[in-house]
Amino acid sequence: MNKIKFAIEIGGSYTKIYVKDEGFALCEPTLISAEATPQGYQIVGKGIEAKNMMGKTHDGVEVFSPISNGEIINYEYLKELLLYFLAKVEFKKNRDSCIVLVNCGLNEEEKNNFLSIMHEVGFREVYLVPTIICTCIGAGKNISSTKTNMMVNIGGANTDIAVINMNSIVKGATLGMGGRAVDVAIANQIAYNHGIVVGLNTSEKLKIQVGSLYNNDTLNMEVTGIDVESKTPRSYILSSNDLLPVLEPFFEEIVRAIDVTITSLPPELSTDIINNGVMFAGGMSNIAGLENFLRKNFKYPFKIVEDAENISILGAGKLLDDPELLETIIQNV
Repeated sequence: MNKIKFAIEIGGSYTKIYVKDEGFALCEPTLISAEATPQGYQIVGKGIEAKNMMGKTHDGVEVFSPISNGEIINYEYLKELLLYFLAKVEFKKNRDSCIVLVNCGLNEEEKNNFLSIMHEVGFREVYLVPTIICTCIGAGKNISSTKTNMMVNIGGANTDIAVINMNSIVKGATLGMGGRAVDVAIANQIAYNHGIVVGLNTSEKLKIQVGSLYNNDTLNMEVTGIDVESKTPRSYILSSNDLLPVLEPFFEEIVRAIDVTITSLPPELSTDIINNGVMFAGGMSNIAGLENFLRKNFKYPFKIVEDAENISILGAGKLLDDPELLETIIQNV
């Protein structure tokens, strides 16, 4: 195995790149904007440019992600996006190698799609590593130990739940729900309850700035959207309580999935989890009040990691610096 220089996480919301000996080098939205023309769709924006176009262009421009639920849904557009990102990090075509962080629930065909596209953009060698393994490493856990670790990564498109022991995933699951699903649900909630249509950028800002699992939180934010009936702009002040009916069911579903995973384990493993606790990571772990919510609704010890939204790519960076551990993990995947 040659020296591996890059670690790449292609998330449903953001693509992140870590470069060995340089650090965390890129974080941009995994978005493409394309305009309908007589010759077909033409790309007009990539990454942050595409995100800035959301809700601000004519009907002929579509902004979308070529990744959905951790799977490649538009191969050619993702290829163009990756080439655009790699041009920003001094990538040497046909010379550099990489690891790609992927969901633990991918089948062989989906894994082969990731391998193929990375080879096509010019990587010499490509290895797939479960994102949740890197999350665990980033959180400072010894994954080589016989002691069992349980990690929950609530990302932009998915939630990964995994039980990790001796460098491999003993039991893992990927839920097709993440931060983007919450953004859509918030927009739908506003349209249904208040008669205002807002864009996903607006609902994402609401989630970040106002979203809270505290029942008595007083955070609020003014948003402007299109009135459903009059079709004219209208502003409205939304509070944390307006978002609570979206956030609570989302986290309740994740708690249920964790419970099902733990109760299906052999007693020795579940005992380790009870003793060691469950680690929470991913951008949605930053929601205000999550710790309080888990104390009330989760029956196991837990910890929310620091820098939760970037912990996976930072863990991948640590892995690049440990070739022996990296080779062991690759062999176990």
